[in-house]
Amino acid sequence: MTPPEIADVAAVLAEVPVIDGHNDLPWALRTLVDYDLDALEVGARGERTHTDIPRLRDGGVGGQFWSVYAPGTLSPLAAVTATFEQIDCVHQLIARYADQLALATTAAQVHQAQAQGRIASLLGAEGGHCIGNSLGTLRMMRALGVRYLTLTHNQNNDWADSATDVPRHGGLNDFGIAVVREMNRIGMLVDLSHVAPSTMHAALDVTSAPPIFSHSGARAVCDHPRNVPDDLLTRLAAADGVCMVTFVPRFVSPAARDWDLRVQDLAEAAGIPASDLHAYDDFSQQYAEADPAPLATLADVVAHVEHVREVAGIDHIGLGGDYDGVDRLPEGLRDVTGYPSLLAALAERGWSSADLTKLTGRNILRVLDAADEVARSLDGTPPGRARLTDAMGADGS
Repeated sequence: MTPPEIADVAAVLAEVPVIDGHNDLPWALRTLVDYDLDALEVGARGERTHTDIPRLRDGGVGGQFWSVYAPGTLSPLAAVTATFEQIDCVHQLIARYADQLALATTAAQVHQAQAQGRIASLLGAEGGHCIGNSLGTLRMMRALGVRYLTLTHNQNNDWADSATDVPRHGGLNDFGIAVVREMNRIGMLVDLSHVAPSTMHAALDVTSAPPIFSHSGARAVCDHPRNVPDDLLTRLAAADGVCMVTFVPRFVSPAARDWDLRVQDLAEAAGIPASDLHAYDDFSQQYAEADPAPLATLADVVAHVEHVREVAGIDHIGLGGDYDGVDRLPEGLRDVTGYPSLLAALAERGWSSADLTKLTGRNILRVLDAADEVARSLDGTPPGRARLTDAMGADGS
């Protein structure tokens, strides 16, 4: 019997380039150079970040959701301001590299950008605290091109529970339900990465458009609260959504997760909760000088991709690397040039070209189209008027 033909990865990427669900380059530009784009040249190959345009090209990336992120530890006003500064950063990048990048807010615009030889640039806001408990702010973010909102980050907000905080709302409260409904109305994807399982279930109960996980792994493969339990993967598939598998070592490698738990105990004893991402990352980097974290590998990521496929199905999987959002990445996936190696490993395991094109981009493009169809069906529905003012002072602080 003739063995099945191994998929041609180069041909796959030429047909359907990778559309990655989550990249924190805008935050790296904030922390490294305070948005001085002359000081860190994204158009040239570099070493200070995981991402630049030449390496995106090498990695077969034809579409990128740029994370516009603000820490959950900021005050509501500061979080809104930081998020709009992040949005501005992405717009500056697109204007500066107009021959290489193109703003995309629809699947059709993704295809158009790729046909022009440009990388489609989409935006995703990470953490519902960034809307400052205002549906008007949510709508203005959508008007500026933000295509998804992650309902929480590492901390609970005033209307949704995080996976890495003590539950407050039992998932979503009434305002949180109103946020999800307004997202459906304006065509903003509901992103369930970072949220508690109760929040995942609550959002799936409410949303009329397919949700996504922009950068999460499989809980059955690595028992981290940032990953998705199997029952939620099943519900995600029933809702026609997509889980975009992340590369973060402590989410994909059980050994790295065990090391991380040890460091969390020491950090908490020093008064640093793991939910305070930046303080915790500084602590863990110092600890790693004496006790380095185990290396995650490309094979760890393959295990998550295969498990999500097994549980949710081939139509409900994508990639969300989280480059420039963590200090280290798995061996074989150290920067954005790694996607072809991952696809080659999957091809060796029997994935067909058609399978791989669903993973690289077809699935998330389908979800974008579906969300737009839901928004069209709600055309004429008045803007949401729900408010949550009791959690904020009269001045919004």
